[in-house]
Amino acid sequence: MPLPTLRILVTGVDGQVGGALWRAGEAAGLSVLPMRRTDLDLARAEAIPDILDRAAPDLVVNCAAYTAVDKAEEEASLAFAVNAEGPGTIARWCAGRGRRLVHLSTDYVFPGNAGRPYREDDPIGPLGVYGASKAEGERLVRDAGAEHVILRTAWVYAAEGRNFLRTMLRLGRERDELNVVADQRGCPTAAGSIARAILTILGRWSDGTYHYVDAGETTWHGFAQQIFAGAAEHWGRRPVVNPITTDQYPTPARRPAYSVLDTARFQADFAFSPPAWQDSLAEVLAEVFAGQAAYGEAG
Repeated sequence: MPLPTLRILVTGVDGQVGGALWRAGEAAGLSVLPMRRTDLDLARAEAIPDILDRAAPDLVVNCAAYTAVDKAEEEASLAFAVNAEGPGTIARWCAGRGRRLVHLSTDYVFPGNAGRPYREDDPIGPLGVYGASKAEGERLVRDAGAEHVILRTAWVYAAEGRNFLRTMLRLGRERDELNVVADQRGCPTAAGSIARAILTILGRWSDGTYHYVDAGETTWHGFAQQIFAGAAEHWGRRPVVNPITTDQYPTPARRPAYSVLDTARFQADFAFSPPAWQDSLAEVLAEVFAGQAAYGEAG
């Protein structure tokens, strides 16, 4: 069935990726059925089939998730309900009605001890509750038997919402000096890039598990430095970013020290090359500062 004729239900449109996909889909002339948490709550799995029956989508993209990594250590039941049981219910609904499913997952399913970018078939080994709940969600989606794509991504940020970029911009406006972890490596990935990748998947369908991140890798410290390099053009100043170790910034949940994802399979199967993470960041920063100017906020 041609993509423009499909009814595409997108969960989590009040989040970063879901919102970006909703906007990108509508801009492309697609029929998007947006679902906020108030419309479809993954924590209430028993209600999901009826909601999907009423919406009658041809295809489902699940962008909703429990993403509070540290809080998940105390709210394991909720994390597993949202990240595992809910997606499993959606996948079983799709299997029973012959519908396709795209399900977003994360680099946190890996233990972070690799010496090269993680490939799709590398063994998983999550370090905390969040990663374990996402890994279980992957298993339930696969076991349901629906045509599906599981798309793992990482270090997601956008011009809006709660994310590392927004946190750095807030702290950078308040302080002249910050400490940022420099011994965790990954791939900063803009929500808009993920949305474009998903639209590519929908147009060139191929079942399986894939990795998608923006090209290149850095540390949180390197990411922060690049953010402030861009912000300095608007602020006229640039905060100093001191590198620190993970041990110097303890958190309730352990983070993978290395979670770079290999996108070769995605690029080969979908003929889509990710942009450099620095280029995506420049676009998002331009969006941030254009929005502040439009609303008369101080730079």
